[in-house]
Amino acid sequence: MNELPDRRSRDRVVATWLLVCCGLVYAMVVLGGVTRLTGSGLSMAEWRPIMGTLPPLSDTEWQRVFEIYKQTPEFQKVNSHMDVHGFKGIFWLEYLHRLLGRLLGLAFMLPLVYFVARKYISLRQLPWYVLMFALGGLQAVIGKIMVASGQVDAPQVSHYRLTAHLSAAFLVFALMFWRAQSLLHGPPGDTPHPCIRVRWR
Repeated sequence: MNELPDRRSRDRVVATWLLVCCGLVYAMVVLGGVTRLTGSGLSMAEWRPIMGTLPPLSDTEWQRVFEIYKQTPEFQKVNSHMDVHGFKGIFWLEYLHRLLGRLLGLAFMLPLVYFVARKYISLRQLPWYVLMFALGGLQAVIGKIMVASGQVDAPQVSHYRLTAHLSAAFLVFALMFWRAQSLLHGPPGDTPHPCIRVRWR
């Protein structure tokens, strides 16, 4: 008789985590929109998933990064008047956008490992969460390809890739939100909701 309240409590914890991740995805979309509207999205010409976590920390490093940016079509055709100080203004938005993406990945992956180890998430339900993580990774890869498309000839990204990038974020948000609501308002544990017939075999 004590198993049901305990299962409910664990489901609420997992649902809260998923809703926090939804909030981070929403923040990513908003920050991405601001980055796009301010023309900051092509300011980081380097793609360094690990080392790129730290911003330039010295004048020498800022100058090195700026020299890379000066080789891009955006600088040559749009921002040729810009100095390193002006470059910093557009750099920070894109840097924060990528940093938030890394934070979101950690905020999802680390608790997921913990919840699986503590049996908050059963192995039968694990594929849903693996799918969420995979879609998040795909969204990041699409973002890389999208930015690369604006650093070849013309200083603008492909609208098709931009749409795919945003759609992947919406899909991740929807999947996490759906799963959170199922945990909060559906039957406890692995019992499928009457309105949901999808099961992993």
